[in-house]
Amino acid sequence: VKVKIPFGNKYLDAIFSVPEKKSTYGVILTHGAGGDMNFPHLVSLAVYLASHGVLCLRFTCKGLNVAYRTKAFKTVVEYLKLSDDYKLLGVFLAGRSMGSRAAASVIRQLSQDDDDFIQGLVCLSYPLHRPKLQSKLRDEDLLLIRCPVLFVSGSADEMCEKQLLESVASKMKAPKKIHWIDKGNHGMVVKGRTTDDVMEEINVQVFSWLRENIELEHK
Repeated sequence: VKVKIPFGNKYLDAIFSVPEKKSTYGVILTHGAGGDMNFPHLVSLAVYLASHGVLCLRFTCKGLNVAYRTKAFKTVVEYLKLSDDYKLLGVFLAGRSMGSRAAASVIRQLSQDDDDFIQGLVCLSYPLHRPKLQSKLRDEDLLLIRCPVLFVSGSADEMCEKQLLESVASKMKAPKKIHWIDKGNHGMVVKGRTTDDVMEEINVQVFSWLRENIELEHK
């Protein structure tokens, strides 16, 4: 279902992937610095989640400024929270690369509100540092988040060195899990494996983590 979400004097293009049965939890998903919501990994994940009963709303926000992307993400969260069509108990925020930085920033900003609508964060290829600039880590939001976090990263990601992410994760207050895509780079490309094969691994990991966290919430 295509929608246009008001954002200032513009609109954000977005698409709902809707499960057959009514969903009580949803995922909001956005892209990295390049591309848009039709990036193949995002489409694949959205379709997979909807076919397994989880509503997924993915949106496009062009702009290379993290503060701007964060503002847009926040607008989409509000939109879904107030939606009469999909009355959800909670959502998980998810993004690829720069989109995951924006998602983390939204969660940190909204964590001051006593609001449990946001249930967790999914970071696909979180860009922990610029290539070859490991001294400057983008970890400030991650260290302040309290809700569960899943990282899915390539073990050969030039923007997220394995030991550095593990070190940051060990300092996080939030419950967290890291799933490494063996030999994957920042674009999740793995020599000798098809894109579909890698995406299947990512989709299964994300869904099983979501399911665990939704079940915990219901206990």
